[in-house]
Amino acid sequence: MQLIRHAVMIPIVTMMLGVGALGVSAQTAPRESLEAFLEVTGFDVALESIALSADAAPEMLGLQADDFGSEWQRLVGEVFETSLMHDMAVDILAKTLTEPLLVHAADFYATDLGQRLVVAENSSHMIEQDGLKSESGAQIIEGLNGIGSPRVAILERLNRASGSEDSSVRSIQEVQIRFLMAAAGAGVIELQMDEPDLREAMAAQEEELRASLRVSALEGSAYTYQAFSDEEMVTYAEALEKPEMKQVYDLMNAVQYEIMADRFEAVAARLRLMQPSQDL
Repeated sequence: MQLIRHAVMIPIVTMMLGVGALGVSAQTAPRESLEAFLEVTGFDVALESIALSADAAPEMLGLQADDFGSEWQRLVGEVFETSLMHDMAVDILAKTLTEPLLVHAADFYATDLGQRLVVAENSSHMIEQDGLKSESGAQIIEGLNGIGSPRVAILERLNRASGSEDSSVRSIQEVQIRFLMAAAGAGVIELQMDEPDLREAMAAQEEELRASLRVSALEGSAYTYQAFSDEEMVTYAEALEKPEMKQVYDLMNAVQYEIMADRFEAVAARLRLMQPSQDL
């Protein structure tokens, strides 16, 4: 799925879509259907890729993951364990994703185009060199703009359809706030401001974050979908613009950010027991 999976932003320190606000329905899908849904849509790989954002945690504290030596990779492997995040997602979806919405999304992703998109998105999700993907995407965008291609507008349409920019900004801010408050509560850091002041400081940087997300999303899409035709991208955008798919994506993005925030809080608790390594 073309989820809003941006690495947590670092500046300043860098409202969750509360899953409960999405409601619980008597028609929620059975767990066996949810397992198949995760695979056919590629959401299982998107969840696994959350671990790639882990290095942002020490960076928000003014440190680097390498400062903790081999202990950091062990912590990431345990806190961001794939089956754990998978089970968390299924538990939430079992209470929130209705069977009609599941069928609607699964039907599209089960098509030939849908499965090709999933393969491309899964590959893109798991690329660790975000700088390389961003640089390649930027070069593609520059080339498209140079020839006056309509492709850029199509990709922008696709990104708008795949998730609300406002909710993405709020969710990223909430991940950071929850992590920093958890780190302060665990005695890892001493915050110089309380939570309301922290939220106000982040709000002051909101436009900068919003612009960064927009550029990052466009570069990521240019890279991910470079093998697809404009017509296929329009078809994808039209599918994502349907009300049923938008509901599915709102939920998927909410689940993704909720799991990310929960795992970052777990990292904060574990950091209290770790000291930066002195090894060079």
